[in-house]
Amino acid sequence: MTHTPTMDDQMTGKDTPDPLKFAFEQKRGAHAGGGGRPPVAADQVQATLNRLLAQEATPGKRRLLYLHVPFCRVRCTFCSFFQYAASRKLVDEYFGHLLAEIRRKGETPYAQSAPFHAVYIGGGTPTDLSGDQIHELGQALRESFPLTPDCELTLEGRINRFDDAKFQGALDGGFNRFSFGVQSFNTQVRRAAKRLDDRDQVMGRLKELVAADQAPVVIDLLFGLPYQTPSIWQQDLEDMLECGVSGVDLYQLIDLSGTSMLEQCEKGTAPPPADTPTKAMMYRMGDEFMDRHQLRRLSCCHWSSDNRERSLYNSMVKSGAEILPLGAGAGGNLGGYALMQPRDLEAYQRAITDKEWPVMMLLPKGEEGVKAALVGACDKGFIHRSLLGEPLYQHAMPLFKAWEKRGLAKVSSDAVTFTLAGRFWQVNLCNGLLSYMNSNPMTMEKIA
Repeated sequence: MTHTPTMDDQMTGKDTPDPLKFAFEQKRGAHAGGGGRPPVAADQVQATLNRLLAQEATPGKRRLLYLHVPFCRVRCTFCSFFQYAASRKLVDEYFGHLLAEIRRKGETPYAQSAPFHAVYIGGGTPTDLSGDQIHELGQALRESFPLTPDCELTLEGRINRFDDAKFQGALDGGFNRFSFGVQSFNTQVRRAAKRLDDRDQVMGRLKELVAADQAPVVIDLLFGLPYQTPSIWQQDLEDMLECGVSGVDLYQLIDLSGTSMLEQCEKGTAPPPADTPTKAMMYRMGDEFMDRHQLRRLSCCHWSSDNRERSLYNSMVKSGAEILPLGAGAGGNLGGYALMQPRDLEAYQRAITDKEWPVMMLLPKGEEGVKAALVGACDKGFIHRSLLGEPLYQHAMPLFKAWEKRGLAKVSSDAVTFTLAGRFWQVNLCNGLLSYMNSNPMTMEKIA
């Protein structure tokens, strides 16, 4: 007898006339998936990492590099990840240790056994590095690791102080994609969020970088910020289009715990951010704007305006690629283990000096298989029957039909396609699907 798991509103969404606004109370985290097993004992961590890095690449897995630069000039009011205020002394000292880690990890059998498909330099604010450091960083990565000929090397950062010397240093170092966190172009919204440049400065510099025509330039826009009315959000979209960028992410503002924005709102010194129904309406505005101007959807929150923007790193992360981490605060996974490197600069730099692998936590993940593929599929808003295979696809059909009844998906014998509402709630749908599949002992080993 086939076991049909019990479904609840956390899996199916609510039965409501307006699923875009009310299918769920709020977004369940920034990303789908998660969970894991108990961490490796502290006295076994170095030996375990030595074993993993002495092995060759995992067969059939795409490979990525993630490098973290944990410095910012200013902490944005919506950010709960701020680590260190940028200073020349701190950045220079960190950079020397970072290069040492790059070279040591690059020498391992794991690193050299297969090419890496994409590299992402995140933070923090990587563009707080000097132009010479950005150049040297790109060179060190290319010299230390085998990269595919079409490897995507992304430098993340702010427009603020990203001058021609830094831009040229990045290009000369081999970076071929730039991602800037604009969040909003509106000067009032930006100032309230502690962004450093006004609208005209941001737009002017973006247009210069785009006009140079050297590499794709993509931006993040955040909707739901204080002072960001629907009309301001509409202007943000228009400004993005005017700048001519190759791609754009539309992210909703979530989880303000631990941020100064929440503190301001509680004290009444700033208006509250948008509620979920308003953010849902703003997502609709963004989605319809992209369709109207024929931008190509690469995922539920990312669009491309030309064929140079591929968003390889993001799509591969969400489809289960292995990630070799570099730098303080970087996270990754390899050989069935997830790892997080120390956020504390002193702990990170001490490990590098002592020729130990910098690691704050190491925990077994097991083989993710179908789970990773499902997360990637939900991120794109499309689950094909071939992804699960016929038995699992039919096993999930009651949940898929419940989504369809609630206006979150369209279901056929071959595929599940998310509606606009489903794309807005894709993280909730994905987590619900994983819970549904794992509640059946017959599928647990394949999905967990």
